[in-house]
Amino acid sequence: MTERRSPTIRRRRLGAELRRHREAAGVTIDVAAFRLECSASKISRIETGHNSVTPRDVASLLAIYGINGVVADELVEIARQARQKGWWHPYSAILTGAYVGLEAAASSIRAYEQQVVPGLLQTDDYARAMIRAARPNITVDEVEARVRVRLGRQSLLRQDDLLNLWVVLDEAVVSRPVGGDAVMRSQLQRLSQAAERPNITLQLLPFSVGGHAGMDGSFAILRFPEPGDPDVVYAENATGGLFIEKSDEMDKYQDIFRHIRAAALSPDESAAQLAELAKEPLWNLRPKDSAST
Repeated sequence: MTERRSPTIRRRRLGAELRRHREAAGVTIDVAAFRLECSASKISRIETGHNSVTPRDVASLLAIYGINGVVADELVEIARQARQKGWWHPYSAILTGAYVGLEAAASSIRAYEQQVVPGLLQTDDYARAMIRAARPNITVDEVEARVRVRLGRQSLLRQDDLLNLWVVLDEAVVSRPVGGDAVMRSQLQRLSQAAERPNITLQLLPFSVGGHAGMDGSFAILRFPEPGDPDVVYAENATGGLFIEKSDEMDKYQDIFRHIRAAALSPDESAAQLAELAKEPLWNLRPKDSAST
């Protein structure tokens, strides 16, 4: 694999191949489960990439489907590779490992953010302040572990095989001084610098547009370099998030992003405004008695 060697994407690809071979052989999930002596739900989760699978089980499934030779050998090898641990594995208790694994393999991410700066663009102080605010009972050690993971993910924007990142930020993101004036000014400077990089596109969606297509919430559309790896949407929420892969739902999110992008300021206008905000942030322009953060 030429992409970033994510075990998550390997599991996803392996599952898709196993499903394709099962269907081509005319074998139902129930029959495959009976022959492998496991539950049908296990087969289903293997095929969707949610469960890892041993090389031995892959070989057994392929034998059931009548697949052998080079094709079988390649899929068994992918199964071995898919069982390797990603760099984020030690932090699996504090993050959505499936998302980080997909992010690590993506060639591009298009995202809309309603409330916070995306993790890939956060400063460490902003990340620390945001995590503490969102999780009032979190320990210092847990905060620092989450910050380390967040900063580790940002290597995707610096390595040779650069991730292409396009983010539309609601004006609320740059209006709220998370962590206080100094922390947020530094964060705005980071965004202004990021907007100058060739692999990063930032757009601001001003309050003045009123209602818009993205009001249901933040989301990210991940695209992968291999044609066999379909796009996936991740819609984040307080308990983790939702992965969306059905083609009709994917089309809806693609359309939403197109509408949001069209409604937002252009990338050049957004870059200029971010540079200005870093000098004179919006919260300093409000009447002092109306500030609520």
